[in-house]
Amino acid sequence: MCGGAPDHDVIVRALWANAVRLCERLATGKPAGMNVRHDWTVNEAEALIARPFHDLLFEAHACHRELHDPQVVEAAMLLSVKTGACPEDCAYCPQSAKWNTDLEPARLMPAEEIVASARSAQASGATRFCMGAAWRAPNDRQVEEVAVAVEAVGALGMETCVTLGMLTDEQATRLAGAGLDFYNHNLDTSPEFYGEIITTRTYEDRLETLANVRDAGVKLCCGGIVGMGESRRDRAGLLVQLARLDPQPESVPINLLVQVPGTPLHGTDELDPLELVRTIAAARLMMPESVVRLSAGRSQMTDELQALCLHAGASSIFLGDRLLTTANPGDDHDRDLLGRLDVDLAVLEGDAR
Repeated sequence: MCGGAPDHDVIVRALWANAVRLCERLATGKPAGMNVRHDWTVNEAEALIARPFHDLLFEAHACHRELHDPQVVEAAMLLSVKTGACPEDCAYCPQSAKWNTDLEPARLMPAEEIVASARSAQASGATRFCMGAAWRAPNDRQVEEVAVAVEAVGALGMETCVTLGMLTDEQATRLAGAGLDFYNHNLDTSPEFYGEIITTRTYEDRLETLANVRDAGVKLCCGGIVGMGESRRDRAGLLVQLARLDPQPESVPINLLVQVPGTPLHGTDELDPLELVRTIAAARLMMPESVVRLSAGRSQMTDELQALCLHAGASSIFLGDRLLTTANPGDDHDRDLLGRLDVDLAVLEGDAR
């Protein structure tokens, strides 16, 4: 079922196949029946998103249960380690120096402050600590400073992730040497819609950085943003680009646009919430092994919408009350919601919590 063709007309056969795979997984302790495709077309992906809603969710949840534990959600925490004054013109981003968002720029934080924040995140239940810096492309000195922080955070027993902009192959290799687990570099949207959102960096620039990171042996955290005024076909195009990566990204964040006054996308028509659910479900079916993260925009989602997104295949969230420069629900709200859904936070191997 996972990652197969989008037309599934015989529900009984699908149920039976899923039951067999679950039995094989329980017997062997390993996933069974995987069919990871890298040849998706935009027409296929668009048809998948457009499936009858209940059929789409049924298939996505069955795929999710086959390879992931639906009662467990991975928790990460994101810290802006260098804020604002970015020369890029991303239309959604309040950190761009081109937009008047009243954001106060800040230099790169000292490593000891970053580590202190990581300790706090770990105490809150986060297993991954993500560090974001608003650069177009860091220089080697800046990468070296981040590498020191990566080593220190990794020594706490947490997974590490950074997003720094474009990287050379040498910079990616240095971060890999520091023990970096994940590099976040989103494609944001489809190649066709990309020029409406960003003009200072090409799609090929992004793909080149992803290739440099892969070649260095670092796992990818790569997804996009929905609700920027794009079409359903653009959302399909984004998923196709992600699914065609080989291997597919280990982590796929799906962000809902947070509209910030002063950015060009402020005032954009809001996305139908069920379209977000459809996008996550399609991402789950097209990238069955990836961890799909319900990322930015959760503060503007109802609990019921978040529950649907988790049912559709998302199994990772950011804890805390802030994501870089925008709001996040906060630990108390998240624990209450997950408790009502009978969902536990994931723990890393060897973690006594």
